[in-house]
Amino acid sequence: MAPKFPFVWLNYTASVFNQHNRKRCFLPLLKMCNFATSKHASAENSGLGSSKKDHLSEHQRQIMAKSLPKQKPIEGVKQVILVASGKGGVGKSTTAVNLALAMLAIQMDCKVGLLDADIYGPSIPMMMNLDGERARMNDAKKILPLQNYGIPCMSMGFLIEKNAPVVWRGLMVTSAIQQLLRDVAWGELDYLVVDMPPGTGDAQLTICQNIPVAGAVMVTTPQDIALLDVRKGAEMFLKVKVPILGVVQNMSVFECPNCGHQTHIFGEDGAKRLSKETDIEVLGDVPLHLSIRETSDSGHPICISAPRSQQANAYRHIAQGVLNKLLMKQGVV
Repeated sequence: MAPKFPFVWLNYTASVFNQHNRKRCFLPLLKMCNFATSKHASAENSGLGSSKKDHLSEHQRQIMAKSLPKQKPIEGVKQVILVASGKGGVGKSTTAVNLALAMLAIQMDCKVGLLDADIYGPSIPMMMNLDGERARMNDAKKILPLQNYGIPCMSMGFLIEKNAPVVWRGLMVTSAIQQLLRDVAWGELDYLVVDMPPGTGDAQLTICQNIPVAGAVMVTTPQDIALLDVRKGAEMFLKVKVPILGVVQNMSVFECPNCGHQTHIFGEDGAKRLSKETDIEVLGDVPLHLSIRETSDSGHPICISAPRSQQANAYRHIAQGVLNKLLMKQGVV
């Protein structure tokens, strides 16, 4: 039985705004952006004593805490690991897939699951060689994850047609993520690796505020523009009290397959600079290599197709660092 999923197709009409309409349209956005600054400035200049300000701040925190959803663990899942970037196109999904496979290779007695939380652009079905497969429901009306390489997977890509776009507003995306979190029969998992969507919006907040998260792994390239966005992503996790396990520097160097010459196409040591500025540990570097791209596109990730390669070793090194961090949090190491 195929799961029923809410679909809303939105029709957009192109509109040409005159200068007056642009101002009217952008004014609320500008007000929103300046809201926090103006409120802070008015408090600073109002002459309130520090004790009064502290009282107001505590009162505001209490009100906000009441409005936030209470975190509830995913049934059967012990620890959730988020793989995020703040920006698309840095290899986040490839990292999430190979991280899950590497964790399973290191701890063969553990159970690892993979959740694709990117509603608009799901990549896990293709990368896990499950493209075109459709999810089913059990008798308890729970969605059954699809499995390959020993890892149960769930993705929006298993619920829609392959080339069908998901044209949804934020509330629909939030509802879909809630279903992927609560209505999937994961069974017993030691680790659930979540491939997060890019950005710092509704999807990220829905996940971070609704379930306890063991930690986040940030993925970036050495390029300054990628580092700019990963800083924002890291700051978001800190604000919602999600610990950051470390950062992965993807596409760190390109090595010519003919002569072996190394070229830093996207810059050099960007993650190291980020680590110095933010105290976020560098978990490891992943080179820009043709085999990683080819194996991901073919649905046979590098950790499966070439487990002893230098590229697979890079992912195992990162996975070992993540596992060590989680053990340290539990006081085992």
